[in-house]
Amino acid sequence: MAHRRILFVAVLAMLGSAVSAADRKPNVLFLISDDLNNMLGCYGDPLVKTPNIDRLAARGVRFDRAYCSFPLCGPSRNALLTGLYPNSTGVLANAQIFRQTIPSQQSMPQAFRNAGYFAARIGKLYHYNVPRSIGTNGHDDPGSWELELNPAGVDRLEEEPHIFSLTPGQFGGTLSWYASPQGDAQHTDGLMAEDAEWVLERCAKHKDRPFFLAVGYFRPHTPYMSPQAYFDLYPAQKMPVVQGVRDDQADIPPPGLASYKKEQDKLTDDLRRQCRQAYYASISFMDAQVGRVIAALDRLGLADNTIIVFTSDHGYHMGEHGLWQKMSLFEESSRVPLLVVAPGVTPKSAVAAAPVSHIDLFPTLAELCGVKTPSNLQGQSLVPMLKDQTVVGRNWAITQVTRGGKNKPFFGYSLRTPRWRYTEWDEGNLGRELYDHDADPDEINNLASDPAYATTVEDLSRQVRTAAQTTFPPSGKTPSLQPGLWAPDLTNP
Repeated sequence: MAHRRILFVAVLAMLGSAVSAADRKPNVLFLISDDLNNMLGCYGDPLVKTPNIDRLAARGVRFDRAYCSFPLCGPSRNALLTGLYPNSTGVLANAQIFRQTIPSQQSMPQAFRNAGYFAARIGKLYHYNVPRSIGTNGHDDPGSWELELNPAGVDRLEEEPHIFSLTPGQFGGTLSWYASPQGDAQHTDGLMAEDAEWVLERCAKHKDRPFFLAVGYFRPHTPYMSPQAYFDLYPAQKMPVVQGVRDDQADIPPPGLASYKKEQDKLTDDLRRQCRQAYYASISFMDAQVGRVIAALDRLGLADNTIIVFTSDHGYHMGEHGLWQKMSLFEESSRVPLLVVAPGVTPKSAVAAAPVSHIDLFPTLAELCGVKTPSNLQGQSLVPMLKDQTVVGRNWAITQVTRGGKNKPFFGYSLRTPRWRYTEWDEGNLGRELYDHDADPDEINNLASDPAYATTVEDLSRQVRTAAQTTFPPSGKTPSLQPGLWAPDLTNP
């Protein structure tokens, strides 16, 4: 507690300036999970237990087709927090920050700071090396925040020797898990919920200054760790295992499967069940911490004037197409949960079906709060959709990923429309994929080479290439890394 008191002394003086209730701007509570797909009750998962997130969905608008711009933490988070696609931030890998490429660009929380908001971060918003960076600032942007809190729990400080991993001693990028005997309050995400309560309590005493509070949970990122009680919710023997993988992979071009890791050859069906059990357990643990923060918001009388956003940095595979984790362009890896509650704007239990992107969040929150934005934002405001869910806006979302390594790098681009997912690898030179979500929501049958869909492929090819061009800055060139402007911690891969 002492570290929070010391840090907050400097900002308390800035929280009080006389503003009438009528002129008071709405607060923002921005909640983001790490490596969370759409395995949530409100998105129709039949097994997961996420009562708090489900209740949050019932308070506002659930975007059914929301997508990240890049299925990797660093590029995705920098894009979300700048409102610019990765081709415009120049961040195409982890352990980078947009200040290295576009140093004068204004981030979303920075824009809120400039508009008079108190901007605070708890946990992971920009990229962190999980678990080794937990308890530090990670690859953070200091210009975005006035207050930064980085608690570390037993999951980081004590329990590493007990973690099961497919590759012993490796956790962050490797399938790994542990059912902890310690309770919620001892884990990092539990400590973050406590910190969020503490910040909200002080903001409630200084309502004359609006706040932008971002809480970045670390779960369910690997290692999947939570108290034993959450593992008990999901008996391992009852966990499903994806079937028919070999047949499914037969029509997928090699780049579409290149996110597979050799260590995953060690997976047996028993390990696959344990892995899903641990992933579900981590989701339910994170859900409990979301519930704690929302309960504090309600208890303190802040909810009526606070916009709440809940999302994840990207999706995640649990064996679909034989893939695990992220870095694919399938639905499981590209799609994210996105919930928005805006008092006086959003109806309850509403669903918006049109495809939207993470980069739409900056212009959306800025419009809702009357915050001035940089002129180069590439997203659309979702405010019309929040008011009327039949509005479609852009009506597509594009996700990209890198392949080929440093020697011969190339991109895959995937366009999601209401009906189709169309993917081109190296502009189609290394493969194409077409999936009809009306008939094939699991993306099992690649129709790209079927003559019956030749016209559809031609039309979507033009559309994805046009969309890809919009992801670049006006110069048409991705900004290059500028060393020396900011020194990331590269010691914990």
